[in-house]
Amino acid sequence: MITEDQFKQALLTIPVLRQADSQLVNEFKRTAFFARIPAGRDVFVEGDEVDAIALLVSGVVRVYKVGETGREITLYRFGLGESCILTANAILSRQSFSAIATVEQDAEAVMIPAITFREWVQRYDLWRDFVFTLLSQRLSIVIEIVDEVAFRRMDIRVATFLLERSRLNNPMSITHQEIAAELGSSREVISRILENLAAKDIIRVIRGSIEVLDSKLLEDQTTR
Repeated sequence: MITEDQFKQALLTIPVLRQADSQLVNEFKRTAFFARIPAGRDVFVEGDEVDAIALLVSGVVRVYKVGETGREITLYRFGLGESCILTANAILSRQSFSAIATVEQDAEAVMIPAITFREWVQRYDLWRDFVFTLLSQRLSIVIEIVDEVAFRRMDIRVATFLLERSRLNNPMSITHQEIAAELGSSREVISRILENLAAKDIIRVIRGSIEVLDSKLLEDQTTR
C-alpha cells in the first residue's frame, strides 16, 4: 500500500494514472508499494525471478547485457515515469530476467507486484494499452541498437555517441571503458578511435573526461 503523498507523486510522473477510473486507482493505491533504490544497486541480474515491476518517479536505471568475454552493451535506460520492458516481458511470459538492470542515479519507484500487473493487463484496456505502448517504444530502441552493432562501423558509432553526449555536457565526464560498455566494444578499440580523433584536434582526451573541440568535424565523422 502507498501513502496519499506517494500516490500524488506517482500521479505527477505516470500519465496513465491520470486517465484511470476510480476502480483502477483504488487497486493501485492498495496493491502498489514504494521503494527507494540507491545508485549502484542492481535491481535485477540475469536469471532473476521477477516478482514486481518498477515505475520510476525519480532516478535513472540502465539495462544492459554482458557477453561471454565480459564486454557490456547498453540496451536502454529508463527514467521518470518509465519502466522496463524486459521486466514486463518476464512477468507476462513468466520467465526469468534476461539482462542486468542497475540504478545509475538514486531512484524512487512505485512497485507493482507481478501477479497484479498480469491481472491488470487482462482486466483494464487502459493498462494494457500502456504496457503495449511501452513495449513498442522500447523495442524500436533495441532494434536501432542491433542495427548499429551489425551494420555501422565502430568509429562512426563512437563519433555519433560523442556528438550526442557533447550536446548535453562538454566536456563530458566519461572513461574509455564506459564508452566501450555503452557501445558493446572493447576498451582498446575505443581508445584507438579516441586517439585518432584527438590527433585530428577534433576532441581532447583527459583522464576521465573528453572535450569536443570541433563539433562540425566530429559530425563529418558520422557520415563517412
